[in-house]
Amino acid sequence: MDSTRELAQIVVKVQLPVAERKLSAIYLISEVPMARCLLIRNAMVVCPKATVKTNVLIDNGIIASIDAPSTSQADEVLDAEGFLLFPGLVDDQVHFREPGLTHKEDLLTASQACVAGGVTSFLEMPNTKPAAINQELIEQKYQIASTKSIANYGFYIGATAHNMEDLKRATGVPGIKIFIGSSTGDLLVDEQDALERIFAETTLPICAHCEDETTVLANAAAIGEAATVADHSRIRDHRAAWISTKRTIDLAHRHSHRFHVLHLSTAAELELVADHRNLITCELCPHHWEFCVDDYARLGSLIQMNPSIKNREDTVGLWNGLVAGKIQVVATDHAPHTLEEKRQPYPKSPSGLPAVENYFALLLDRASRGDCTWNQIASWTSDAPARVWGIVGKGRIEVGYDADLVLVDPNMERTIRNENQFTKSKWSPWAGRTLRGWPVKTWVGGHLTYNTGRIVAEKPASRLQFDPSLGGYWATEHGTGTLSKN
Repeated sequence: MDSTRELAQIVVKVQLPVAERKLSAIYLISEVPMARCLLIRNAMVVCPKATVKTNVLIDNGIIASIDAPSTSQADEVLDAEGFLLFPGLVDDQVHFREPGLTHKEDLLTASQACVAGGVTSFLEMPNTKPAAINQELIEQKYQIASTKSIANYGFYIGATAHNMEDLKRATGVPGIKIFIGSSTGDLLVDEQDALERIFAETTLPICAHCEDETTVLANAAAIGEAATVADHSRIRDHRAAWISTKRTIDLAHRHSHRFHVLHLSTAAELELVADHRNLITCELCPHHWEFCVDDYARLGSLIQMNPSIKNREDTVGLWNGLVAGKIQVVATDHAPHTLEEKRQPYPKSPSGLPAVENYFALLLDRASRGDCTWNQIASWTSDAPARVWGIVGKGRIEVGYDADLVLVDPNMERTIRNENQFTKSKWSPWAGRTLRGWPVKTWVGGHLTYNTGRIVAEKPASRLQFDPSLGGYWATEHGTGTLSKN
């Protein structure tokens, strides 16, 4: 066997015992930042369609074999009996704040939070200062990342009503990001003529923040100056999300343009994304399956988000839609602010929360309770986002792919603590929650970057490569495309 497609035919069901001797051995293994050849033995390798106990051989940062003999020669051998091996997560929606807002986060602290949470690659949004709206500004962000980020990195180009030529010429980016509602500066694009041109005249895949600006402004005016944080979900209500998502999907259909709906927040939107026509994909973020309006009383502005938190029926409906396959991707919309900023009285309190280092554990905890499977998690967080954005060499444990890997202890129970967060903001809305299942080791391109609570990376990671000609998620779903390296 030489690929996970062949291994997928073998489904192994095992009970994973807690073996103290083996756990101690794996946690205390010497930290070799880059063994030229690493053999990971006896791991339960998690693929989108199967979980298989096997040996994975890494050679020079590339997966060389996924059924290597246990006697294979290697510079380092890791016995992973009782552990899960996942492909490194790909978070396709983050706000890492550099340049311009580095008191909240920067590319070093954000990437440390990434690898601690099992994320080996991220795609960052353009609303930094200055906003990344042309090739020169994008290349400036890549240059910063090349000196700081210990996770692989990619940056979207942001659309404005006036940068059509920049959108047409953009290279080395996953796609175009449009803020249709909820933005600052000139990144808000709400006029129909401008949206028509972007969908008609550009070729890169598009993603968008969908909230109808007219509806939001009307709701805010009706509620008035007495609004509290609990009114945030009335201002940015179900109707605002549904109208904008419908409008944008209609644009994608009419112009036959690949479009990714960011952070679904209402169960009603599931009916819109169902008519995908091999063009539409969508994603769910943890705060929209974890929190509802009832939680404002306990957490206040800590869960103030755009799109807003909705009702319990939406929380349940969105999770069920994810498990049923109606949603392709799980991402975070990691958007940190300082606690001082978040604690300002509404509406001065900014929207956004940090999530990148905890969402994998939230999913693993769900799997431990039978709410989803490990295989679904691998699909949602690694394989699907890599296919949506045509990320070369990422998202799978397969021969020829980059050795971006995460070793998971499915039995580890740990409580989220603000003081232990790697994000610069040093807080989490899930603080105090005890979860079962945590990443314990993360490799980026074969380099050990995170080891049992500590960052051990020695050098920055790599710029991601994108190939839009692969056709996106629907074109690669049944093996009609490939993401292997040339």
